[in-house]
Amino acid sequence: MNIVEDAHEGSLVLADLVGEAERVVVFTGAGISTESGIPDFRSPNGIWAKIKPIYFEEFVHSEEARLEDWRRRFAFRQEFLAAEPNIAHRAIAKLVHDGKVGAVITQNIDGLHQRAGVPADRLIEIHGNATYATCLDCGKRHELGLLEQEIATTGHSPVCRACGGLVKAAVISFGQAMPTHEMLRAEQAMEEADLFVAVGSSLQVQPAASLPLAAKYQGSRLVIVNRDATPLDGIADRVLRGSIGTVFSAL
Repeated sequence: MNIVEDAHEGSLVLADLVGEAERVVVFTGAGISTESGIPDFRSPNGIWAKIKPIYFEEFVHSEEARLEDWRRRFAFRQEFLAAEPNIAHRAIAKLVHDGKVGAVITQNIDGLHQRAGVPADRLIEIHGNATYATCLDCGKRHELGLLEQEIATTGHSPVCRACGGLVKAAVISFGQAMPTHEMLRAEQAMEEADLFVAVGSSLQVQPAASLPLAAKYQGSRLVIVNRDATPLDGIADRVLRGSIGTVFSAL
């Protein structure tokens, strides 16, 4: 392990590593978006330390839980809309468009990678997306603005007009199964990488945290860019500390 504590030096190190690589995969967590003003969920001062999460089974079986979940989602939506992609989001999007990064795997649900310009066929959202909703039965997409108006009018949680199923924000809730297709895409991207860059993730939430570990053991170089220490620092080829935006500035 080689730790670089100075973010400006780390920026040059990262640029060199990316330049040397042929197949780069970027894996992002909450830390990249906190620099855009979006609070994280799992840290000691994060959202789940202040409010109790609503589990998937609660959402499915309780109208009260569904309405509370929607209230939170609409509040989060305003925070997400107010945030802007930062220099790290934009640098990653540029690397995708330049053909250097083949895939961006993200734990984030805020839509900032899309807004920075990462196309859908290169973005893998393993925890879903909170900027829209889907039917739990047929998968039809629903827009949050219309759902907010519907709930305000009816006082009830929405159901799908296509099939009558429950509509839920397109995020993976506690107790909900991980998206099979997206996890398969993530595993395939990881297997093809010769440089795996983990950015702004505590690397503690499973099964997502297994991806950088698997990348390292299948022969990829592993770089961790994060403000704080992670459990995988000891096996990383390079650990770059400090502001994520600064570390990505040379890219």
